[in-house]
Amino acid sequence: MDTTINALLEQLLAFRGARDWKQFHTLRNLIVSTSIEAGELLETIQWKTDSEIEALLRDPTQTRNLKHECADVFMYLLLVAHTAGFDLVDAAAEKLELNKERYPVDKAKGTATKYSEL
Repeated sequence: MDTTINALLEQLLAFRGARDWKQFHTLRNLIVSTSIEAGELLETIQWKTDSEIEALLRDPTQTRNLKHECADVFMYLLLVAHTAGFDLVDAAAEKLELNKERYPVDKAKGTATKYSEL
C-alpha cells in the first residue's frame, strides 16, 4: 500500500468524524494520548536485550505488534499537528535543518554528545 501522508490524514479524519470523536480530540488529549501510545511502543521492548529485540523482528506476530504501536504514535502525531495547525512533514524537515546546524558533521560524527556540549 502506497498511501501519502495527506491521504492518510484524510482517512484518519473521516474515521474520527464517523465516530463523532472530534469532541474528545482536544490538543491536550491528543498530546496525552500520543505519550500513552509511545509508552505502549516502549513496552514492546521493555526488559529485552538488543539481541532479543533483533529476534523480535524475525517473529511476524511481534513485528506486526511493533508496526501497529508505531502506527498508533504516528496517527496521534498527525492529529496533534492537524489540530495545532501545522504540517508534520514540514515541521520534521524544519527540525532536520536545525539539527544539521546543531550537529555539524565535523563535530558530531561518531559521538552521541548533545549539541550544547559540542
